[in-house]
Amino acid sequence: MARPPAVAMRRALYRIRGARTLSSAVLRRHRSRHHRTPALSADHAPHPYMRALGLVAVVLLGAWLGLLVVGSVRTPVGPMDTRMTLRPSLSGGTKINVSPLGALELDSHTAPIRLDVDVDRLDPVRSRALVDHPERISGLQDEVARDVEHGTLDLAVRSCVAVVSGATALGLAVYRRPRRALAAGGLALTLLAASGGTAYATWNPNSVLEPRFSGLLSSAPSVVGNARSIVTEFDVYQRELARLVTNVTKLYDVTSTLPTYRPDPSTIRVLHVSDIHLNPASWKIIGSLVEQYRISVIIDTGDTMDHGSAAENAFLDPVKDLGAPYVWVRGNHDSRTTQKYLSSRKRFPNVRVLDDGRAVTVAGLRIAGTGDPQYTPDRSTEALGDAAERLAGIRLASAVRDQRAAGTPVDIALAHEPAAARETDGTVPLALAGHIHRQRMEVLPLGTRLRTEGSTGGSGLRAVEGEDPDPVEASVLYLDSATKRLQAWDEIRLGGLGLTTAEVSRHLPKENQPGATPSPESSAGPP
Repeated sequence: MARPPAVAMRRALYRIRGARTLSSAVLRRHRSRHHRTPALSADHAPHPYMRALGLVAVVLLGAWLGLLVVGSVRTPVGPMDTRMTLRPSLSGGTKINVSPLGALELDSHTAPIRLDVDVDRLDPVRSRALVDHPERISGLQDEVARDVEHGTLDLAVRSCVAVVSGATALGLAVYRRPRRALAAGGLALTLLAASGGTAYATWNPNSVLEPRFSGLLSSAPSVVGNARSIVTEFDVYQRELARLVTNVTKLYDVTSTLPTYRPDPSTIRVLHVSDIHLNPASWKIIGSLVEQYRISVIIDTGDTMDHGSAAENAFLDPVKDLGAPYVWVRGNHDSRTTQKYLSSRKRFPNVRVLDDGRAVTVAGLRIAGTGDPQYTPDRSTEALGDAAERLAGIRLASAVRDQRAAGTPVDIALAHEPAAARETDGTVPLALAGHIHRQRMEVLPLGTRLRTEGSTGGSGLRAVEGEDPDPVEASVLYLDSATKRLQAWDEIRLGGLGLTTAEVSRHLPKENQPGATPSPESSAGPP
């Protein structure tokens, strides 16, 4: 039976379309066979060892980054605030950075991790508690041991979280596969656990008996073998800082770049200090300067204390052993109780306390001074500001004029506040002050030279409250033995708490500089 023409035509079209579809499928298979990507070729697949090496690199880098970001803990250790950190290391061990003393390293363990302990600051509240209750010192070592144990436990937990998080995050960024990222985190935790186990197995408790010192402790044999009590070895810092001052000043004496002034043996040498603020290292520094410069008299323009309480009085006891007369005026942090304690000639035979314009002759110099009229730690008394300071300065100037009228002219006037010292302008050749914790020398309108001293205590405990410690500053003033006029002065500046820099600079008044025309003696200084 013959098919209709229309039906035969439709079937022919279907056969043509089927052949075309078949040929397209064959062509696609051909192209895919000859254009396969190299990554899927067996000849170009990564070697298993290379894949493992890459994974290890990701794990180590991720763990290290995790430790850098979050792998540290802040914990109190006795009176100090510390930061404990784990770091990758080839040799292991423990490094303790104690900023006032330097650093020491202990061969405490052998593992690919090192424990770093940084002493950030001395806590004023806990330090004051030790000062007010000395009986707590005896239990300080046990307290430190407990604090270190708790800190180490917290550090172990935080380090585990840090290395796992760091390795997992980096693994996810590199591989973009959660399974690979989790494998990296697990491997990081395994490596940390193995390192911790190795450290525990090789732990050497006797390593504290053989520490390696650096910084100021590098030449301090008195603490070698006693590292466990390093927190209480502040006396070492005092001695080493004093030694640093001595060495720098010896170097200063032989340098060829100094100004041409050379004091003769008869020159009166005054050591000006101020604002010690309970820093015990200051006494060692002052003692070193007295010996090095052959000081004739020490002048302290106040704020030796911090709160002026009776409990602080024992801090003043080293004054009697400084090897030179000590002239003192009260600062706004020094109480009447402090002044009374220091005024005892039986306790302090070398001390002269000046107040209300009183004058004394020490080392050939006539010195008058007044104490600060304000005692700021006493919150029950309203501070009167510069008005009270100027009034005290006016009274001091009046007393200086009375001394001149009596035939005993004053060479140096002392006050704690510069505002008070300025009122003596025209009555005395030289006035000394402190309070502002910055060194400054200026000539006042009527001819009096005002010297303001920095903080010889580096601002005391305030030095560790800020980001940068304040410098330790003092001055050596050279006065002519005949005229009692200032001939030159040395500014001494030490790096603050924990720093080891030191500099000494010499300065000359204009009339003493090379090539200057000396002023007539009758016109030198105020009338």
